[in-house]
Amino acid sequence: MASKTITLPDLPYAYDALEPFLSGEIMQIHHQKHHQAYVTNYNKSLELLSQAIANGDSNAVVKLHSAIKFNGGGHINHSIFWKNLAPVQNGGGVPPQGSLASAIDREFGSLDKLIQKMNVEGASVQGSGWVWLGLDKESKKLEVETTPNQDTLETKGASLIPLLGIDVWEHAYYLQYKNVRPDYLKNIWSVMNWKYASDIYEKESNVIPSL
Repeated sequence: MASKTITLPDLPYAYDALEPFLSGEIMQIHHQKHHQAYVTNYNKSLELLSQAIANGDSNAVVKLHSAIKFNGGGHINHSIFWKNLAPVQNGGGVPPQGSLASAIDREFGSLDKLIQKMNVEGASVQGSGWVWLGLDKESKKLEVETTPNQDTLETKGASLIPLLGIDVWEHAYYLQYKNVRPDYLKNIWSVMNWKYASDIYEKESNVIPSL
């Protein structure tokens, strides 16, 4: 049986819709080149894996699992990342409301303190990776985590659900912010889609949505 392939999702906004905080050039290259490469390489790795299994090539199977994890993680992470962002005119940067806002205040002290924590953690990622705000479905608590390369948040715990993630690979910001990752982290909150994060939080924590 052939493995199911994946496709590049469309962005829910124009490439230049997040300016001046993220340039249209960055967004276009990030989506059309980097995310597309993860999709292409994942599909190719699945094809090669099917061939390796059919041929009984265990060495190839083991090697291909690493490529599938990396490229599949890149696809998953970026698919979340695009939804985590929104143009200012469509609610980007509007602080969370309701149950998620209450949880942030309760567990971090304030939204500003959460943002500060995520910015520090994101700036401290060595090399390439991600910084995440996640919900632990078992404890019902919010957690800030980082992951290297294209590891998904679930690699830090099976019960962790990503509410929002920030890509701190250089390709996410270098054309505009050069090597000053903290400036990128500071500005990206101006286009953060907190409504998306709130919707996921309410769904996964079984909270009744606020009116």
